[in-house]
Amino acid sequence: MQSEAELVRLARQGDESAFALLVEQNQSRIYNLALRMTRNPDDAAELTQEAFLNAWRGLSKFQGESSFSTWLYRLTSNLCIDFLRREKRRSGLSMTVSLDDEEEGRQADVPDERFSPEQSAERREVQELIRAGLCSLSEEHRRVLVLRELDGLSYAEIAQILGLEEGTVKSRIARARLALRKYLIATGNFSSASSSTP
Repeated sequence: MQSEAELVRLARQGDESAFALLVEQNQSRIYNLALRMTRNPDDAAELTQEAFLNAWRGLSKFQGESSFSTWLYRLTSNLCIDFLRREKRRSGLSMTVSLDDEEEGRQADVPDERFSPEQSAERREVQELIRAGLCSLSEEHRRVLVLRELDGLSYAEIAQILGLEEGTVKSRIARARLALRKYLIATGNFSSASSSTP
């Protein structure tokens, strides 16, 4: 099996089948990132296609300083941010990023046997609160928190994707968590007893 570096080398020479393999290897990860950031399957599918199209067109700009998948991740993340900015301007509504796929779950109306109706209602309520809390964060704070908490990326990976120092990523995540906690405390939905903040 050819390595990612070899496939990239061939794709840069115009080998479409090599690029198709790169798409196949990264497609689900990129779609999941777009879905988490946009909260809309149709938008996520379109942005995934756009990301791969931009990657194909921009292969000559790929210097190999990071892995192809990391470069593609950064490209997709930027596309999603631009898309959300446009949507925000168009609709006048705040951007929404969720910690889960609760909305799709509700539409499908599939009962979760592991939880009682009361527990399910409580979980939904907490998820709605966290969703609202994420919406209250600045764009840069929301972005790092999504990459860390939802995608489970390391500080080093996030730093590479966003082109930041690792220390900057750590401090942004810490500030984002603090801002989210303050939001939840302010709305009366999070106990401040364990927090040193007033």
